[in-house]
Amino acid sequence: MPLWKINCMERHYPGMWQRWFLSQCVAVGWFSGSGYHLHGETKDERGWIVCRNALKRIKIGDDIVVTLSDHRVGRIGKVVNLAIGDDEWNPLVPKDATLPDGEMGRRILVRWDMLTGPDDREMIVALPESAQLTAGELRPTLAEIRSRSVDELKHVMNDRANWVGIWNHFAYESALSGYIAAYPHRLEDGLLPYPNGKIRERVFADMSRLDVILLDRSGMPVIVECKQGQPTLNDLDQLRGYLKNLAIEAQRNARGILVHGGARKIRREIQLAADLDPKIEIVQYKLDVDFIPSN
Repeated sequence: MPLWKINCMERHYPGMWQRWFLSQCVAVGWFSGSGYHLHGETKDERGWIVCRNALKRIKIGDDIVVTLSDHRVGRIGKVVNLAIGDDEWNPLVPKDATLPDGEMGRRILVRWDMLTGPDDREMIVALPESAQLTAGELRPTLAEIRSRSVDELKHVMNDRANWVGIWNHFAYESALSGYIAAYPHRLEDGLLPYPNGKIRERVFADMSRLDVILLDRSGMPVIVECKQGQPTLNDLDQLRGYLKNLAIEAQRNARGILVHGGARKIRREIQLAADLDPKIEIVQYKLDVDFIPSN
């Protein structure tokens, strides 16, 4: 059976992946009342024409995987019904003054494969570089995947090291830095805030400024750099730059820890680069917030 991908516009419509998951469907837009017709004459818009051709080919029994930004995927579903006709518009984005017809109204009903991928709906999968889809597959809203088989995709999605939180890409690097500075022992037992304020708030001669500096139980400074996504070679170079600047300007050697919000499994080239001198420790963080009713 063909394997399809459909892009979930989570950043444009926050919470859309959760709606798809709970509604057991995926969806595209292009309302027929605006001139986008599945059959016959239609608006000649490239994005819609590509999607329309795909909609005409997809069949009950096909597999479809939900893709999100930054080479992440949600879950694989088996197509059980199609409600994509011009007269079947059923928008998942409610109608309002800005969207009088709603959005995401052509639905493909699916049965989610609950044995593949995270068992927590708040988790998704960050595809490693070796398993990422091609640019030609990622670009359209709906496209057939030919570069990967469904079994290959399932194998990658079942590797827990590739699981990440769906909200890990939100901009809270500064909040994470503040948390580590306030509770350094959560990062490593025995860590304490660096006692010298002049070093803790240091801006180096090259105008770079470190995120957090701590002191370990042996009395050695620890520079912590926080990143939202997967660690990169540039991130390692940035942190090593801080280590070098501290050694030159403050006459202190330090350890380096890179804290990131990507998948636990990192690329081989990153592992090798992190092991070079001076070695950089790489740590994954996970955000967990609890809510308790007030008395």
